[in-house]
Amino acid sequence: MAKCALALGSNLGNSLDTAANALKALTNIPGVDLIATSSWYQTKPVGPPQPDYVNGCVVLQVQQNPEELLTILQAIELQFGRVRTEKWGARTLDLDILLYEDLVMQTPNLTIPHTHLRERAFVLVPLAEIAPNWIEPVSKKAIAQLAKEVDCTGVKLIDPNDIS
Repeated sequence: MAKCALALGSNLGNSLDTAANALKALTNIPGVDLIATSSWYQTKPVGPPQPDYVNGCVVLQVQQNPEELLTILQAIELQFGRVRTEKWGARTLDLDILLYEDLVMQTPNLTIPHTHLRERAFVLVPLAEIAPNWIEPVSKKAIAQLAKEVDCTGVKLIDPNDIS
């Protein structure tokens, strides 16, 4: 089993329901065990004009290697109506592998740690909530430290009492 961190995001449809249901779908996969789930955050989009996102992170123990996990994540995205039309465009669901143990790898389809992990508050804030001491293997800094180094404007905790 390997420890990995994933980001979940959505900004089309009922994003909270989509993210929560995608998490359920993910944890129903054999060999995937949920270790921790962050709160949900409302975040400003990166890229073309589009609605705000709902973002969160999870830490999992998985039996799958990174490529197998990526295939699973892409299948779940499709299950929830993900259509890739423009880079950084609006989406029903986005599932990204952020970290996989202390692995550093780059293939045509997958980069670990995630390419933009160190510069994106919408990922670092929820990840720091559940894995503050995880050392990002390129910078050699803890996730909590990286979260302090980015502008967190536009990342707002969603009050669980507001979720119906």
